[in-house]
Amino acid sequence: MEKFYKAINFVKKHNEWFILLGLAIFCYFMFFFNIGNYALMDVDETRYVAMARDMFHSKNFLTLYLNGDYFFEKPPLYFWGECLSFAIFGKVNEFTARFPVALYGSLSVFLLYFVGRKIVSKRYGVLSAIILGSTLEFVMLAKLAILDIVVTTCIGFSSMFGLMTQFVEDKNKKYFWWLFYVFSGLAVMAKGLPGFIVPFAVMFFVTIANKTFKQVFRPQYIIPGFLLFFLIVLPWHFIMFKIHDPLFFNEYIMKHHINRFFSSSQIDREQPFYFYIITILWGLVPWIFSAVSAGIAKLTNLKKFSLKNLDDPHKFLYFNVIAFFVTMLFFSASSTKLITYILPVYFFTACIMAFLWENYLFKGRYQKSINISVYALGIVCIISGIAACFMKYFLPVQIYADMLMIKWFCIILVWVFGISSILCAKFDKKFGVFACYVLLVLITSAFGTKLFYNMDYEFGQNDLMYFAKYAKEHNKKLVILNDERKYSAFYYYGGHVFFISQDDEAEMKKFGKMLDDRDVVVIIRERRMPKVDETLDFDIILDGRKYSLIKVK
Repeated sequence: MEKFYKAINFVKKHNEWFILLGLAIFCYFMFFFNIGNYALMDVDETRYVAMARDMFHSKNFLTLYLNGDYFFEKPPLYFWGECLSFAIFGKVNEFTARFPVALYGSLSVFLLYFVGRKIVSKRYGVLSAIILGSTLEFVMLAKLAILDIVVTTCIGFSSMFGLMTQFVEDKNKKYFWWLFYVFSGLAVMAKGLPGFIVPFAVMFFVTIANKTFKQVFRPQYIIPGFLLFFLIVLPWHFIMFKIHDPLFFNEYIMKHHINRFFSSSQIDREQPFYFYIITILWGLVPWIFSAVSAGIAKLTNLKKFSLKNLDDPHKFLYFNVIAFFVTMLFFSASSTKLITYILPVYFFTACIMAFLWENYLFKGRYQKSINISVYALGIVCIISGIAACFMKYFLPVQIYADMLMIKWFCIILVWVFGISSILCAKFDKKFGVFACYVLLVLITSAFGTKLFYNMDYEFGQNDLMYFAKYAKEHNKKLVILNDERKYSAFYYYGGHVFFISQDDEAEMKKFGKMLDDRDVVVIIRERRMPKVDETLDFDIILDGRKYSLIKVK
């Protein structure tokens, strides 16, 4: 027993190191575990990783290319990170492609811990870090090798360092302002103008609310800050203008920044203004249920307050609320909307939710409203698990067969979660409730991601990957006859792929000339086969579920 108490005292004495170790283990299972054991996903992951692979092999780290064509849609920071990972591990594969984004997710978790600990308390820092790291959409995109988690991490770092300037001593403010500018510059290099607009807009409204706006213009902050910002942003942009003007200006600035904000015609992604409200409702799972329930309770008892009378923790809460609405408003105002764009908002929701859960866990507040949400979610999970047992009676045979690989994982998980969370709430085990929420996402991320991805691949991507590998192994030139570009074939083929649209007359003429080459094989969608059969005489080499691989006679 004496050894036990010594161990407890040792942990208490070195609790900071044990917290960091716990967060590291948490991040490993949430973001890193198993990330190399399933294929890259269409469309963006296969596209961007293929581009990074080509950059790595060509050693051209300035100009981006997609399948041999210029790609002026994004800046290069993401691709540089991918190339660094390829160089460190000495290979290009699924693990080395996803390692950088998992690292970005982990850095974000540790950032919130250190910021929360500095401004509020150590336990608040732990809660905010864990909540961010177990927010559904954040976890999904921290395991997907695409650009959004990169810009999100940079915006998150920039915004949090900006908020820190409102709390640290005057002698240290300049360092946090400089870091604010540095990470804003990196955010621009990750995804362009949003990386500048979001953190600067957040700090504009925060400093206005805190009556510290004049502080922004102090020479010791703004001059070195913008110098650092421009040192990061300008060199690559100047080089691109010099090499590729006016194409770079027309594509990068006009088409993919200005026009995409005011019109979605470039990529056909127009959505209503409330689109991101709906996104948050599922993206913030599992924390959204307690947020809605406690939020309704809070609104019924809302009181006036004066910002100058608030202590630092409540000021921090208030600033995160401002940051949340500023970020939501900016992305909602854009005509072009994708669910991934809103990812930076989860930094601020995690900080807001940590206040709610700290009050619930340690002070017994919001107990009724949170317990109601726990009961409601638990009952929904139990009913969903029961319904899933009978899904073979109301799903098409093929879809049911595809879902068999995830059926029992999902059923057992939601049953265990639903029953456990209800029991914890009923017997006033608050930490048990919190643990149930975290474990739901942790187990799904660590052990369910591969299952979900492999199920998704059954709907056509497996065909493309298999056909591409066949063409590569048999030294065939690969043509894809399809209006929609799926880059899994491009990535797993490993060379130039000819994408041909059947609705484009010029491309079809080009396709006709390609058929004179006996080494050409063609991937075509099954539903397009009758139309092709009218004009071409071909043999089916491989037949898949959604696509076929053919060779023209």
